[in-house]
Amino acid sequence: MLEGVTKVYGSGGAKVEALRGVDLEVRRGEYVAIMGPSGSGKSTLLHIMGLLDRPTSGRIFLEGLDVSRLDDLEASKLRSKYIGFVFQAFNLIPWLTAFENVMVAASIAKLPREEAATRARRLLELVGLSRRLHHKPNQLSGGEQQRVAIARALVNQPKVLLADEPTGTLDSSTGLQVVKLLRGLTEEGVTVVTVTHNPDVASVADRVVKLRDGRVVE
Repeated sequence: MLEGVTKVYGSGGAKVEALRGVDLEVRRGEYVAIMGPSGSGKSTLLHIMGLLDRPTSGRIFLEGLDVSRLDDLEASKLRSKYIGFVFQAFNLIPWLTAFENVMVAASIAKLPREEAATRARRLLELVGLSRRLHHKPNQLSGGEQQRVAIARALVNQPKVLLADEPTGTLDSSTGLQVVKLLRGLTEEGVTVVTVTHNPDVASVADRVVKLRDGRVVE
């Protein structure tokens, strides 16, 4: 939940108000799409929700805990426990296989290796890649790479998955497959928040939040 969140970059004549008093509550297991024109503050909002950035003012609550002013180490620990990220750029390590890419994230989350391997295989099977475990990114289609990225984001069993334009580089058919996958995660209790320009992506959401000039307008 966000209460009165603002984000200001720069100062004086170079000051940019990216967010202006945003109030937003996202319920557990909900699929929320955030829409708005370029420069409206969508990605800034997502980064603040994911503790990748701090608000200039206002409060953020995660699982009932006020996380607005955590230091970098505390924020990192909370992210690894509660939050997964999927971005438009897949950000896979090119010399590692799909399975190894997911295992890297499991290692960062400090999972025991045997448990991590079991979880990585299960997640890659969940996203339809059980036969592509040992393929490297350049051997996978764009949609397959994004599904590896989703499996990687889920390996720490996050309660919240944040996705920034997850279908932005995909064709419409492949993008729809990724959206259906994200939608299905909510049935397992994962809260999904996605930033998108695509009305087809937003159409499957439980709720659409529209931003303009750093404010929620709808």
